[in-house]
Amino acid sequence: MTPEIATSRAAPLSIGPLTLDVPVVLAPMAGITNTAFRRLCREFGAGLYVSEMITSRALVERTPESMRLINHHESETTRSIQLYGVDPKTVSDAVTMLVAEDRADHIDLNFGCPVPKVTRKGGGAALPWKLGLFRQIVEAAVTAAGAVPVTVKMRKGIDSDHLTYLEAGKAAEGAGVSAIALHARTASEHYSGEADWSAITTLKNTITSVPVLGNGDIWSADDALRMVAQTGCDGVVVGRGCLGRPWLFGDLAAAFRGQGTGAETALIQPNLGRVAETFRRHAELLTEFFESEERACRDIRKHVAWYFKGYPVGGDLRASLASVASLAQLDDLLGTLDWQQEYPGVGAEGPRGRAGSPKKTSLPEHWLDSREIVGAERVNLTEGEGDTSGG
Repeated sequence: MTPEIATSRAAPLSIGPLTLDVPVVLAPMAGITNTAFRRLCREFGAGLYVSEMITSRALVERTPESMRLINHHESETTRSIQLYGVDPKTVSDAVTMLVAEDRADHIDLNFGCPVPKVTRKGGGAALPWKLGLFRQIVEAAVTAAGAVPVTVKMRKGIDSDHLTYLEAGKAAEGAGVSAIALHARTASEHYSGEADWSAITTLKNTITSVPVLGNGDIWSADDALRMVAQTGCDGVVVGRGCLGRPWLFGDLAAAFRGQGTGAETALIQPNLGRVAETFRRHAELLTEFFESEERACRDIRKHVAWYFKGYPVGGDLRASLASVASLAQLDDLLGTLDWQQEYPGVGAEGPRGRAGSPKKTSLPEHWLDSREIVGAERVNLTEGEGDTSGG
């Protein structure tokens, strides 16, 4: 039987001392969830908006890029930062710095990144396999954070033969985290196939003292409501579904406030003019973030296909937008669009972003031989951390 989707107002989500009126979190995405995109999403909806993944070692070393990434606009009243790290001491130092300098109101730890450059170092989705190390990192972060809530985001495991999410979830709960988010895929699946929402149900039934958040295949507000109804999770984490669709957070806010959605129907159905205006606003915010119009225009190029998915925008114009070099040129190009063109329906909805295909996860040599760190593994982990940024 299909669970009934609630149409009443959802309960607020509490993450430590933080209360979210709408139980929605923007997933950290490297190269995407910078201040500009977070501000844009916030203009449409509500929830918690998390930074790009930031390497703990780079932060401790105060590299210019890491220091820029932890900056928040004054409108970001809840400052949320995601850290990546493989060494408890380094993670502790990074958290201590963020708290002592009053730079964060919430800290998330990345244990879900499936990107080879991360997992081959033993980080991201590979790390919970070493359960003792995982526990040490989380405990170190929670201790250093004090009153600032710490959460973890993870995957089901490395692959179907090496699942880690239940043991890691219980370890994180015991370490004092304020919430646990699960992307219901393994590292080897990357973003392929369908997310296994039953794993979210299992985790929710296992973790009893803190909220469990579900992530994976939320392309619409209906998907979010269905996930909550089906799994019993306390909130949702939205990643690729909002690429080129920051107004999805408006849909989500309305849905969780009980304003209702119709099956297969988006609440906000922008015509081409509104999409163009939002795309231009994104470029403007990127210019402010990078303090460089040239760099902002380079960055906005990757968003073209996402924003105009399903809309009748010709290939030549798409190519020109994807090579735009200035805001003036962008304005000229957007001016050639038919701004009255109506919302195209399902063509503008559904999956976006690269799904990829299942592949063997890149891991350190002999990583799967033991659940504990052995021999020179810890040294290699510490040495490798500095080579990682993003993911």
